[in-house]
Amino acid sequence: MDAKTNQNKTEATATGRSYPDLHDHIRAIEEAGMLVRVDRPINKDTEMHPLVRWQFRGGIEEKDRKAFLFTNVVDSKGNKYDIPVLVGGLAANREIYRLGLGCAFEEMDARWIRATQNPLPPRIVENAPCHEIVITGDDLDRPGQGLDGIPLPISTPGWDISPYATLSQYITKDPETGIQNMGNYRGQVKSPRRLGMNPSLELRPGIYNHWQKLREQGFKKLPAAVVLGAPPCVTFASVQKLPETLDELEVAGALVGSPLNVVRAKTVDLLVPAEAEIVIEGFIDTEYLEPEAPFGESHGHINLQEFNAFMDITAITRRRDAVLTSIISQVTPSESSLIKKIGMEPLFLNFLRNTLGIKCVKRVSLHEPLTNIRKVLLLVMDRDAPTTEIWRALYGAAVLHRAAGKYVIAINDDIDPENTDAIFWAMSYRANPNLDFHILPHRDQGHGPRSQRNGGQDGSVLIDATLKEKFPPISLPKREYMERAKQIWEELGLPKLKPEAPWFGYSLGEWSPELDEAAARAARGDYFETGKEIEKRRRKDLTMNTEVRTVKE
Repeated sequence: MDAKTNQNKTEATATGRSYPDLHDHIRAIEEAGMLVRVDRPINKDTEMHPLVRWQFRGGIEEKDRKAFLFTNVVDSKGNKYDIPVLVGGLAANREIYRLGLGCAFEEMDARWIRATQNPLPPRIVENAPCHEIVITGDDLDRPGQGLDGIPLPISTPGWDISPYATLSQYITKDPETGIQNMGNYRGQVKSPRRLGMNPSLELRPGIYNHWQKLREQGFKKLPAAVVLGAPPCVTFASVQKLPETLDELEVAGALVGSPLNVVRAKTVDLLVPAEAEIVIEGFIDTEYLEPEAPFGESHGHINLQEFNAFMDITAITRRRDAVLTSIISQVTPSESSLIKKIGMEPLFLNFLRNTLGIKCVKRVSLHEPLTNIRKVLLLVMDRDAPTTEIWRALYGAAVLHRAAGKYVIAINDDIDPENTDAIFWAMSYRANPNLDFHILPHRDQGHGPRSQRNGGQDGSVLIDATLKEKFPPISLPKREYMERAKQIWEELGLPKLKPEAPWFGYSLGEWSPELDEAAARAARGDYFETGKEIEKRRRKDLTMNTEVRTVKE
């Protein structure tokens, strides 16, 4: 079939679309001042990802990170591309993510829980933007008509041996149930008509199960479609590890409260997002595997070569004004880690609170910098949570995902789970390793460099770093004094403050009304009165450092 342009324009009103597609999203983040347009030539093989990488490794706060739209893309051979590349456009920061979901911050957790519990079947349309340009057959072998016409960047120049599709949603269908699965996996560009596929086996993805079932049945080809750029809700759903009974396209629709528009692919029996930017269709070989990688992975190390699957391409379809999305991954924090973290945290919390019924869990936080959200889980517990419920929460969090929970730490709500210093503080003073640490053996190593120690098995460390008894107050001035001092600081024109918890003192239970009154007297300048009271309590039958609270008056 010759390359052709479909003249049937499909507008949002024609298909009843009420959710933003990628172009709507780009306009929204630009209007919000969070898009950097780069119109000068940028080499996708050597410059693009290193440039955006700096905002994740250069001390820039998350809220100040931006999306980058590269409109003049070239490669190391001097080729120019007519497709712009968007990097950081889905989750460079939480506000960009929020705009893509189209709701307030306080609604996002509830949306994720509702979407996984009440998925919406998609709406099938006949004409779709993703079919405005269709390339099939021998035309895929023409220069610039296959994968060589898509400006896929090199993510980790100096280590990666090829461009890779990174924000790439692979869609396949279970040959037994007929349920589609959509997951985000990397794909190495190997020729204009051949794309690799790494299914991250430690996460037991649906695509691998589909591939294995067909292989066992003697079928040699698994139909697949790869989406490069789509409405944000599609991308958000694709990166979560959802049960295989859920079609991620249905979850995507539920996230935005409207059925997602889908269209039948041209050469494979699959449904793809109608508003996708680019769709690669083809068949994944189930008979042969071939070397794939190295590639800089999200666990922060280079993934060395492995034998993995590959896909022979039968069609590339795209919008006329397609925009390719690429994602900053590798060493975290990154766009890759944040886009997962925002959706995974409420799903963990819902599992603990509503599936296991542990109501004293107030929050789940997945540690992001360097560890990539899966290794260190923080459970924020009610101050009066029973010990048995704390341990039930620790065990529950360790088993929800195969690759999550190497270190699971329970803390109280006065500890900021985003502050590593505060976490170590709680572990140092509120946990006794003899009593409050427990090791779970026989765990999957999960996402990361593969070690052969212990037969490739890993473990989980569960730590109860909550308060088990009353403690003295935090030794910082009370809040009212710190707030007054902050006012003076600002009046003096000193550098802008960024308060870090704890920034004022508060009681942890071991504090009497008498001591509170004595401290108030001191602040009033009446501390000599306290000295007179102390004098009346002199003793000669005690040793040095005897705690007053242990002595009967």
